[in-house]
Amino acid sequence: MILVFGQTGQVAQELRRLVPDAAFLGRNRVDLNDPGATAKAIREAKPEAVINAAAYTAVDKAEEEEALAQTVNGDAPAAMAEACRDLGIPVVHISTDYVFDGSGDAPFKPTDPTRPLGAYGRTKLTGEEAIRAAGGPFAILRTSWVFSAHGGNFVKTMLRLSESRDHLTIVADQIGGPTPAKAIAEACLTMAQELQRAPEKSGVYHFAGSPDVSWAGFAREIFAQAGRSVTVVDIPTAEYPTPAKRPLNSRLDCSDLAVFGLNRPDWISGLNEVLTELEAV
Repeated sequence: MILVFGQTGQVAQELRRLVPDAAFLGRNRVDLNDPGATAKAIREAKPEAVINAAAYTAVDKAEEEEALAQTVNGDAPAAMAEACRDLGIPVVHISTDYVFDGSGDAPFKPTDPTRPLGAYGRTKLTGEEAIRAAGGPFAILRTSWVFSAHGGNFVKTMLRLSESRDHLTIVADQIGGPTPAKAIAEACLTMAQELQRAPEKSGVYHFAGSPDVSWAGFAREIFAQAGRSVTVVDIPTAEYPTPAKRPLNSRLDCSDLAVFGLNRPDWISGLNEVLTELEAV
């Protein structure tokens, strides 16, 4: 049995489709504000593996609530990893491109120095460090620009705005890989299963959709596939200020995925699947 922290998030919902017999722990059952509760849940369930698909993801709000974000993104994963180590089971943890500062234009490798720009990235990084320090089998999966038919994400925001607007200004100097939540869920399962057999594959991995694109380019593809007549005008990040700084370069080097037989997912075809699902609703 696989134990999943998270229930309503994008990746958690995709995991529920893939492994409906897994145990899913949402906030109504385990509050990540109480790290000890996460460890207790693992010890009581005695699963074969743990996937942490829960996090504090309000990037801008984290600038004001860093202590809370630290508890959820740093302290709770630390407790999970220690409990998993004690049971001798792997933990797969989803992290983010925000652990990097976004400098340059080369894809970041898992071994590159981490220099988060804001509270969200800092708290996610402390979670990573704690999982590594715990000493048990683990995979940290850094990903970016997650989208699906569930919850709030860029794809759904663009579709909503296109219902009332035919002209949008979108940031064009942030470059990254949009990543389907379904593909992330599949990768997490593959890693969790493989680590049970080969714990020596523990480490930090990058998983982002291909090809890399700007937010503006992503928006154009959304409107093209959805048949929406919306003009996208490129703007620099400086013209769209936010409380938290965003990395300009979110490109991730995903070559190490070959260890698990994984490749970067094609986000363009993934987008088509998501739009088809949304149209059916």
